[in-house]
Amino acid sequence: GPHADGDAAFEVRAFLSDHLGAIVEDPVTGSLNASLAQWLFASGVVSGGYIAAQGRCRGRNGRVHITHDESGRIWVGGNTRTQVEGRLQGIGPA
Repeated sequence: GPHADGDAAFEVRAFLSDHLGAIVEDPVTGSLNASLAQWLFASGVVSGGYIAAQGRCRGRNGRVHITHDESGRIWVGGNTRTQVEGRLQGIGPA
């Protein structure tokens, strides 16, 4: 919904199952914000770029920057921190 503090247009929260019976909250979700942006732009709720806040209830202060270009593509940006890094071997064409 609308964000109360004024530094962001919306406050976004994402809840999902941990597949063990509990509902957990994702602190900041780029894919959720991209999907939500498609709806917000298509419905006319927003017409230009905006910032979405996410994670405050989880002790995070995430900010996701949303824009769209002339072709209608949604762009999601913001600061990131790498949590896991690795390489898969033996997958794909030889």
